[in-house]
Amino acid sequence: MSKGLCKSPALASTHTATSTRKQVPFIPRFPGHRQKMTYLESRPYAMSRGSAVQAVVSPSQGEMGTAHSSGAGTRVMIIGGDGYCGWATALHLSARGYKVAIVDNLVRRTFDLQLGMDTLTPISSIHERVKKWAEVSGNHIDLMVGDICDWDFLEQSMESFRPEAVVHFGEQRSAPYSMIDRTRAVYTQQNNVIGTINVLYAIKEICPDCHLVKLGTMGEYGTPNIDIEEGYITIEHNGRTDTLPYPKQGGSFYHLSKVHDSHNIFFASKAWDIACTDLNQGVVYGVRTEETMADPALINRYDYDGIFGTALNRFVVQAAVGHPLTVYGKGGQTRGFLDIRDTVRCVQIAIDNPANKGEMRVFNQFTEQFSVNDLTKIISTEGAKLGLDVNIVSVPNPRVEKEEHYYNAKCTKLRDLGLEPHLLSDGLIDSLLTFALEHKDRVNMDLIKPAVNWKKSGVVDAMTNAAVSK
Repeated sequence: MSKGLCKSPALASTHTATSTRKQVPFIPRFPGHRQKMTYLESRPYAMSRGSAVQAVVSPSQGEMGTAHSSGAGTRVMIIGGDGYCGWATALHLSARGYKVAIVDNLVRRTFDLQLGMDTLTPISSIHERVKKWAEVSGNHIDLMVGDICDWDFLEQSMESFRPEAVVHFGEQRSAPYSMIDRTRAVYTQQNNVIGTINVLYAIKEICPDCHLVKLGTMGEYGTPNIDIEEGYITIEHNGRTDTLPYPKQGGSFYHLSKVHDSHNIFFASKAWDIACTDLNQGVVYGVRTEETMADPALINRYDYDGIFGTALNRFVVQAAVGHPLTVYGKGGQTRGFLDIRDTVRCVQIAIDNPANKGEMRVFNQFTEQFSVNDLTKIISTEGAKLGLDVNIVSVPNPRVEKEEHYYNAKCTKLRDLGLEPHLLSDGLIDSLLTFALEHKDRVNMDLIKPAVNWKKSGVVDAMTNAAVSK
């Protein structure tokens, strides 16, 4: 199973347990809705909207999990901490003694409501999640609900928490979503690019020694016919040599928003002497981490639909419910993959080993490479062991991409810093299939097929039918 292994990711109130009741503005901002001023109340306990108490570090801090705790006590703000990668990361760090604050506008949950989708797993509200984590671990996570595109909110959040590291997951993360229509394309670019610029300004003005750990994507590189280096490439041209950012070829408006982020971070790190780590993450799979499985209320989301579901997660659910595995085109599309347990470890490694001031370093964050056809063969074989009759079908590719291509991306830097990856094993596939079988009654069969076509993305609002294939 080692095939494909790579050869070489307005503040609601002040943060005190004795804060008085206070109304502060929160402006929800997402496509299809007019911005409307609402108010969040801060209450004198950790799980209230926009307020939180200081972390309570128990004597057993660092005993949960196996990663080292050399960064214990480091103040880490996780933007997008209610999302798939963000929630798992928040708990992983909190369990190891980091002082964690989650910043999130909860718009990912709004997308589900707009599109008529739902996660395979029944997730709790963010307030219930944070409260349960405090009960289970004895550690409090600060919670601030708001939009980082709202400068006043972000400024006050940074002023209050004073992070030593900011982990930035807080972006619209779906390529298909960005290609639904003009509105969703504009939203994706505006939300992602402006949000990141605001974070850069907040670090410059408020916490200049803060280390930015930004989640990028391997999709920024595209599929070039040469090896993909980690962020930079040395070029000889007309007798001269230079080391330059690796060429980017984003394959959707989402991927291009990440490209713009990288360019903006590269500029800001030099102009303002900011320390930045750009984690170009591959396709993430799995749902279980030690912390998210500690209680049912802590379970992470698991997306299987054609808009937010990643390839392996979608195939696992399709196999569990008896739906053919839907291969886009020829199935030779090759990408880097990693387990959600390695996502959280990579982020911790980046925090514990910060970039130098004035540097934007780039880590390619994945552990193995597989083609789509490789994945279907693995799932078909393992599904048969569980008595599943797994069929594979090729469907017209809704994307504009190469279906057969060279792909060799380097990913040595995180391993050099201590990453010990969880590789895609037979046992892990069995575990994922079993998990999907346990929750298959929650699967909406209408959401499984691809529903967003790159070439048909138009100016007319297509939200109503975006998630359901016709």
